[in-house]
Amino acid sequence: MTNQADDMAAFLPLREPTFLILLSLADGEKHGYAILKDVSQISQEQVLLSTGTLYEALARLLDDGWIERVQEAQGIHPGKPRKAYRLTLLGQRVAQAETARLQALMLAAQRRLGPGLVNL
Repeated sequence: MTNQADDMAAFLPLREPTFLILLSLADGEKHGYAILKDVSQISQEQVLLSTGTLYEALARLLDDGWIERVQEAQGIHPGKPRKAYRLTLLGQRVAQAETARLQALMLAAQRRLGPGLVNL
């Protein structure tokens, strides 16, 4: 019998933009432009996605079942409601598994380099 970590290992490691998109959606649903801005903020402007790259990634994540599309409530934008996205349970599990993988990698780096060198 396999455990959940083994199940998630098949999806890892994630590409950085994919992981950042999942992190962006971890605190709630967002439309594409909000995801672009949030990814930039989370990465301290180290990852700047183009709209084409974002929507290709969103299409892949939708196909994989990691996110789902929802209709955003009509707010300040009159007319057709914008599409928003949110994590599915599978998407949450994948993001958590990648976070655990990265934490283990950081611990290994700290053991090799010393804690002061990793926190530069």
